[in-house]
Amino acid sequence: MLLIDKYAYMNKLASVHPLEKMTFSLGLLLLSLIVRDELISLITFIVMSAFIILGAKIPFQYYAKLLLLPGFFLLSSLLSILISIAPNSSNLPAHFWAFSLSNWTFFIGNESLITAQQLLFSVLGSISCLYFLILTTSVQSICHVLRQWRLPALFVELVELTYRFIFIFLNSMQKIHLAQQSRLGYQSPMQWLRSISMLIAALFAEMFQRSRELNNAMQARGGESIYWQDSVCYSKKNWFGIVFIFLFLVIYGGFFS
Repeated sequence: MLLIDKYAYMNKLASVHPLEKMTFSLGLLLLSLIVRDELISLITFIVMSAFIILGAKIPFQYYAKLLLLPGFFLLSSLLSILISIAPNSSNLPAHFWAFSLSNWTFFIGNESLITAQQLLFSVLGSISCLYFLILTTSVQSICHVLRQWRLPALFVELVELTYRFIFIFLNSMQKIHLAQQSRLGYQSPMQWLRSISMLIAALFAEMFQRSRELNNAMQARGGESIYWQDSVCYSKKNWFGIVFIFLFLVIYGGFFS
């Protein structure tokens, strides 16, 4: 989280207007999810990865690590879709691979293979769009655009407060964990379990206290929020590039195929 927030402020695309980046990333995300075409999803993944690595200058190793985070959930989903189980006496549908064990047959159907392939490319395209947004745009900029889109003020403020408390939570957890390590609180399995339980209890109490203090501070100044100052301008070149990429995907990406 700390590195993501750092890159959101210090990448090469930080000076680009947040509305342009949100329109680009969310537009391609919706196009990839609605069309559900493998070619469009693959092109979306390649384009977004190129903008992240070459445009925003995010290190390739860090971007690859971020892609590995949802990899476990994607792999488990693909396995559950691909592999089917049926009794040996039943007639199997058209399948790509089959293996019999005792009274059961494990097989990969042709329809399951197509569904898993579509899910793989769709998830890759969607993840790349979201990573482009969070790695190039700060939360304050995103909330500024959400206010421009006339989203409920309560929703936007909850997003800001939730994001703020993530870093408060991480900071408090690191301090408590360091204090426990200095007292040799993780030497044995029983000590590890006891230290973890104490860490969770201490974090809950501190977060509750911090939330009360923040609520009192907001009430003391009338509940007014600090808004992000729009110091960047729109770029006609960026909008032309966004429209060109959308047209390219629609025309040549398989939308009319």
